[in-house]
Amino acid sequence: MKTCLIVIDVQESFRHFPFFSQQDLPAYLAAQNALIEGAKAVNMPIVRVFHRQGPAVPSNPFSEESGAVRPLDGLADFDAAATFHKSRHSALVGTGLDVWLNSNGMQRLIVSGIRTEQCCETTARHASDLGYTVDFVLDATLTFDMVQPDGSPLLAADIRARTATVLKDRFVRLCTPAQALEGV
Repeated sequence: MKTCLIVIDVQESFRHFPFFSQQDLPAYLAAQNALIEGAKAVNMPIVRVFHRQGPAVPSNPFSEESGAVRPLDGLADFDAAATFHKSRHSALVGTGLDVWLNSNGMQRLIVSGIRTEQCCETTARHASDLGYTVDFVLDATLTFDMVQPDGSPLLAADIRARTATVLKDRFVRLCTPAQALEGV
């Protein structure tokens, strides 16, 4: 089954927000980089997706003018088979990614990146609905603590657990970087 790795929104933009935390960053980067290096070792195409949105001004971290729409420091270097820019949560909306995947015969997608419950989860659900087989590498996704509507904290670990629960066996196969690369 022809497979590609999708690296979603792993960009410096996030460091410019107060919610950004270093807490889970080392473990995330270790898993993300292992996935990238493993994909490179077997010549698997790696697709890069950047998020761009909002006014095109230097003060907006999601604009090209900010200089922050670039790979996150610490991310393993790779030559992307294709790079897409999105302004929605799903990497498959308005980017041409689905066209690229189809024209390159991709059937299985390995989803990784930032934020677990937003762009990664949304892309995984969308891809599943389009008929792709989806591996979701939870360790190679990163999110941050949030505040619930009642003002109480929602920890990143709880967000990740919720995402795993709602995706597993309905939309994706949850796996480790090593499991995602097996048999490729």
